[in-house]
Amino acid sequence: MTDATQQEQRVIIEMGMGNDLHGMDYTKACARAIEDALRHSSLPLFGALELSHQDMRVQVTVAVQDPEQVDVAALVQKLPRGRAEVRAVFGGMNVTSDEGADTIVIAQAAVEAFLPPQSGWKLKTA
Repeated sequence: MTDATQQEQRVIIEMGMGNDLHGMDYTKACARAIEDALRHSSLPLFGALELSHQDMRVQVTVAVQDPEQVDVAALVQKLPRGRAEVRAVFGGMNVTSDEGADTIVIAQAAVEAFLPPQSGWKLKTA
């Protein structure tokens, strides 16, 4: 961790879940988990404070049963804003059908956004 990242402030964390029902595609399940997390978030402070999205570092952690099969570079390309990084870790779940013909891959994702320390403004109290 660099001095710059140690001083950053996390401004959001969102969680998501995604799956691949028939192809056992870990990257597809992770992409869907990330999309699920992103659909739950909005960052209006960028427009309100005239901040650049390039000031934001986006850190994504995806969890599946076989992290080695995740194409993290492809997932980075799908992130719409900020300087993105993705890491795959062990977690999630594989569910095999009763007949053993299909395995459902279930992925979890945590999407965190960080900004450099902000000054000159504060949130209003109700």
